[in-house]
Amino acid sequence: MSVLSFRDVRVRYGSHTVLKDVSLEIGDGEVVGLVGESGSGKSTMARAAVGLAPVTGGEILLDGRPIPRRGPVRPVQMVFQDPYSSLDPRMTVGESVAEAMPGRPGKQARRAEITRLLTLVHLDPSRADDLPGRLSGGQRQRVALARALAARPEVIIADEITSSLDVSVQGAVLNLVRDMQRELGLSMLFISHNLAVVRYVAGRVAVMYGGEIVEQGPAAQVLGAPRHEYTRHLLAAVPGTIPTVKEPT
Repeated sequence: MSVLSFRDVRVRYGSHTVLKDVSLEIGDGEVVGLVGESGSGKSTMARAAVGLAPVTGGEILLDGRPIPRRGPVRPVQMVFQDPYSSLDPRMTVGESVAEAMPGRPGKQARRAEITRLLTLVHLDPSRADDLPGRLSGGQRQRVALARALAARPEVIIADEITSSLDVSVQGAVLNLVRDMQRELGLSMLFISHNLAVVRYVAGRVAVMYGGEIVEQGPAAQVLGAPRHEYTRHLLAAVPGTIPTVKEPT
């Protein structure tokens, strides 16, 4: 069981309250989409979950217990927005993935696990010896996903992972996210400013505005019959279609 719970979470920076008593639950094996415009508090919520933003009120729990912040096991892993800055340019793809592995596997076991993870994210394992500078944006984001999976997480938080990619590449990465969730049964918080993207991957949606969740529920309900005016505003800005490219990029 892997249930991530935000309970009345508050984040303040000085006199500015970024999150205002936010409550949200990501169920076991569930993909929850979190949407809202820039500055609404989405990324702060993600960073709070992995210990990168100060929680000044409420609590964030995994299966009813505080999330471990130290030690070799990090059960909540985050994939960041920018694939160009999320990887060390001096480390090969294989080194980046191996660095996140818990314990100290031997050379042969480490190589086998790198191969397995790169195959899982639809990246040719022969790229393990490449530096990030030789990869496209979509390929780098695949490496970032493989690196997150290397830590053997129970929950993945994907923060705007397609927003800096070309539209055709976005489709390939979104298909990959769906494939990963189906194959691994991971719980996932998928963050985006784009409701069309979230509609494609999430079974449930939460809408954030001004540091608060103003609406949440099954995706079909929230996106088909929105109750809040802000949700209707977001829907009005949705692009026409979402690409469904299956080929690796």
